[in-house]
Amino acid sequence: MSSTDKDTLRSEPAVVEDETDEWDKRIFSTGCAEENTGLNNCFFEKKDWRACKDEAGARVVSFLAAATARQARQTNVHRVTQNYGSRTLTGSTRRWQQIPSAASATNSSPLRPPPSAAAATSPAVVQHDLSPSSQSDPLRSLTDGLQDPPPVLGENEKQVDWTRSYHGLSSTPFTTEQAAILQQEIKYDDIEIKPDGIIYLPEIKYRRILNKAFRPGGWGLVPRGETIVTGKLVTREYGLVCGGRMISIARGEQQYFDPDGIPTATEGCKSNALMRCCKDLGIASELWDPRFIRRFLAECGKETIVEHVTTKKRRKHWMRKDDELRYPFKEVSQPGPGVGSQTQQQQQPFRRG
Repeated sequence: MSSTDKDTLRSEPAVVEDETDEWDKRIFSTGCAEENTGLNNCFFEKKDWRACKDEAGARVVSFLAAATARQARQTNVHRVTQNYGSRTLTGSTRRWQQIPSAASATNSSPLRPPPSAAAATSPAVVQHDLSPSSQSDPLRSLTDGLQDPPPVLGENEKQVDWTRSYHGLSSTPFTTEQAAILQQEIKYDDIEIKPDGIIYLPEIKYRRILNKAFRPGGWGLVPRGETIVTGKLVTREYGLVCGGRMISIARGEQQYFDPDGIPTATEGCKSNALMRCCKDLGIASELWDPRFIRRFLAECGKETIVEHVTTKKRRKHWMRKDDELRYPFKEVSQPGPGVGSQTQQQQQPFRRG
């Protein structure tokens, strides 16, 4: 190159490349610009790529440790805030939610030791008023029993302990009006028929008769034992109290098919015990009379052969003559010569609980 060309190059202004090339764009998009700049500066100083690589790796490790500690602190703060919010929404504490006084005094102390390095890097369990203590009882399954014994009254309390007492039993008969209401004949329209041919009175109608005879609040059912839960059955003993007197005692029962249905089965058990107690008062006594059962089924009931729409299974089905067969069953044919025949009357069930 001649001296003239060199002078021309010196006189021309230097071109500054402000635009980034594809390599720079890739580096900046991946977030490695600072790491790349550090490697370049280290290479110009030490002229050794291996040493610069080791130094950059140490910086990355320290950065990750700091980020982990920061994330752990943010997690702890979020948990404390969330637990405090849930505590303010709950007004009552249960037994498994209570914390011993020593633990609560320690948590409420204003002087707390600084957290260690291990606690800063790993999320810690925050204890608060809603946390179950180590001494709390484990949660029980419904299939293990309900643990609902009747309350125990003190010896000095002036109340009748209906769990043990028979106070007022057979002391005074009911009035003539009350006896007429309790022993009145049941109307045919109130009686229902189960598919297996057993006739019954709905439990709500027993309650209506008691309310009519003693008025609402003049009678009640008291449990006389703990609820017993077996594999498929719920049972409990109840006593019927009318006008402050023990009238009858009976044990109710109800089947269940899933543990989630145990609470509903306890209500069915109570209604079953009420129905059995009402037998001693003469309510719907016709339902246990075999002759009345045969006469009612002959006049108001019918037996048919039904088929399940989906499974195509057939079976006998009893129902009232004024009722309609509902889905998923459909009527196939009438069994035998007639519903009211003597052969079918002998096979009609009249068993009651």
